[in-house]
Amino acid sequence: MSRITALDPTTATGQTAALFAAVKSKLGVMPNLMRTLGHSPAALEAYLGFSGTLATGALPAKTREQIALAVAEQNACDYCLAAHTLMGKGAGLTPDAILAARRATAAEAKTDALLKFASAVVATRGLVPDEALAAVRTAGASDAEIVETVAHVALNILTNYTNHVAQTVVDFPKATALPVAA
Repeated sequence: MSRITALDPTTATGQTAALFAAVKSKLGVMPNLMRTLGHSPAALEAYLGFSGTLATGALPAKTREQIALAVAEQNACDYCLAAHTLMGKGAGLTPDAILAARRATAAEAKTDALLKFASAVVATRGLVPDEALAAVRTAGASDAEIVETVAHVALNILTNYTNHVAQTVVDFPKATALPVAA
């Protein structure tokens, strides 16, 4: 049961109603996370703006979804694992690539390095060692891609933590548990 009740979009008013309409127009649905963030129109608008702006950056959609999956797995956010598994499929990730991303790995060397870097950012709360930065650069990541990776980590931590605090009801197909590594 949710600790912060998701708002009913049919009873929303003012700025929240306008933001909900924009989300519904773009996604075709109103996810419980957005309905929860809607308690604070400022928080919902900030999330939508941050997310929308980052979508225009240097990182492709597949990589953005892989980062989201890696961060959600590390933060044990079932809601975000479910949402980004679905969105990852929409971005062209295979089921194997989705599972790999959750383990912060990828077949492509630069993406693999970006996922490991993102994981290090989460694990060290941004205090990554010089070696982590050197490794992602050696794999070919630009400074723009590195900075955007940090931004995506921050965006995903926002949603992970909101879901943890609210205990948001998962309204996406649940992600399967990671198979135990042999």
